[in-house]
Amino acid sequence: MQEDQVPQPAANSPVPRGTAFAPDSLVLNRKLPLWYQVSQSLRASILGRSPDATLRLPTEEQLAAHYGVSVLTMRQALKELEAEGLISRHRRRGTFIEPRARRSSPVRLLGSIDAIVAQQSGERSTLLDHGPVPVPGEVAEHFPGCAEVVGYRRLRCEEASGEPTNWAQNWVHPEVAAGLDAADLDRWPMTKVLRDRVGVPISRITDTVEARLADPVTAELLGVPLLSPILYYTGVTYDEDGRVVDVAQIRYRGDRFSFSVTVDAH
Repeated sequence: MQEDQVPQPAANSPVPRGTAFAPDSLVLNRKLPLWYQVSQSLRASILGRSPDATLRLPTEEQLAAHYGVSVLTMRQALKELEAEGLISRHRRRGTFIEPRARRSSPVRLLGSIDAIVAQQSGERSTLLDHGPVPVPGEVAEHFPGCAEVVGYRRLRCEEASGEPTNWAQNWVHPEVAAGLDAADLDRWPMTKVLRDRVGVPISRITDTVEARLADPVTAELLGVPLLSPILYYTGVTYDEDGRVVDVAQIRYRGDRFSFSVTVDAH
C-alpha cells in the first residue's frame, strides 16, 4: 500500500486481544500524514490504557494491518513514539510500552481528533464536581436555546509524582450529558468519552490557546503563585449536525507546557 492511499478503517484487521496490547481503531484522514495519525492514535491508546494492560505491543505487521497502512508507515509512527520515550524496541524480543513513560510537554495541534485525545491522555484525572448549571455567559453563544448545561471540573496530575499539571472545565450539552457516565472521566479524556463511550459523531473541534495569568482557583488547584503565567486552552466540539456538544476550558501550568502548531503545506 502506498503512503498516499487512504486505507479502509482499521476495524477490518483487529489485533488479536489477549495476546498483546490492543490499540483503538482509527479512520484515517487523507489530508494529514498517515504516520502522524497512527502515532497519535497509538499514543492515546498507550497513555489511556488500563493499569493491568500488558506492556507488549503487537508486531509491526500486526499493527500495520490493524491501522490499514504499510509497514514502512507503521515503522515511522513507532519511531516517533520511541523518540518520545513511550516505547522501547528490542531485537528479537519485540516492542514494549515503557511503564514509567511520561507525557511530553508540548501542546500540539495538527487537525486530528486522535491528536487531541492523545494530548489529554496519560495523566491521573480526578473528577472534582459535576452537575447542571445555568449556561455561563462566556459560553452562552455556543448553546443557543439551552437554559442549562452540565459542568464537569477535573484535576489532572502526573501518574508517578501526583503533581498537578492542569485542570479542565467542560460544559456539555444536556442532551449529550444524559448519556455520559461521569466515572469514565477518571480514566479517559472527555473527547474520547464523548466519541467512543457516548457515541457522539464528532465532526470537528475548534481550538484556541492563549497566555493568561493564574486566577485564585487555578493557583490553588495547580499549586502555582497567583498571577503566574498559564496556558489557557479552549476547545469547542461540534457534532455532525453542527451542534456544539462540549466546550472545554483547560488551564495548563506555564512552567510545564509549551504550545506548538504544525501546518501541512500540502
